[in-house]
Amino acid sequence: MVRSSTPPRVWQRMLSGRRLDLLDPSPLDVEIADIAHGLARVARWNGQTSGDHIFSVAQHSLLVEALALIMDPGLPPRWRLAILLHDAPEYVIGDIISPFKAVIGDAYKSVEHRILAAIHLRFSLPAKPAAALTKLTKQADRAAAFLEAVTVAGFSEAEAAHLFGSQTIPAHQVEGLMRSMSSQEAELLFLSRFAQIDAQMDLPSV
Repeated sequence: MVRSSTPPRVWQRMLSGRRLDLLDPSPLDVEIADIAHGLARVARWNGQTSGDHIFSVAQHSLLVEALALIMDPGLPPRWRLAILLHDAPEYVIGDIISPFKAVIGDAYKSVEHRILAAIHLRFSLPAKPAAALTKLTKQADRAAAFLEAVTVAGFSEAEAAHLFGSQTIPAHQVEGLMRSMSSQEAELLFLSRFAQIDAQMDLPSV
């Protein structure tokens, strides 16, 4: 068997024309339109959700940011943007479900961290989030997972609480983000929320 001497391709071509190198991702190759487009077409829960459309990572990202804001209404715009982008690497690597992560181990994490750092730098955020921000993001992410599990993924509340912890935020506070929506709508909502937060980042403090 003859082996090719050509090195494997490690870059992803985006619709914008950018080529993102997974081994050495450059912030210059990151575009918010590519992120929104990709995340709106990546399914949470491996697509095992109810409704006419997938529950996308874009929709999940909007939900996590909304929950974080409920948990801490005084969140600065930079933190809100970082939370909105917390799963942004999945526009390249997809959404790896937790059971599969347990099977393959942590090999994927170095790639994920490099891409997230490039995304943060592209949008003037620290490459490594502060510990307090990471903690809040995880809390909001687990709350979102609980709500998604019982609302669209068919879990009982008891099973979801066992997996993701009991949650006290009523679902009606974020019900607008829990409904079935098309990838086009999720993409536009993600872009709109990004623009809202981004416009506030340079405003003077009150």
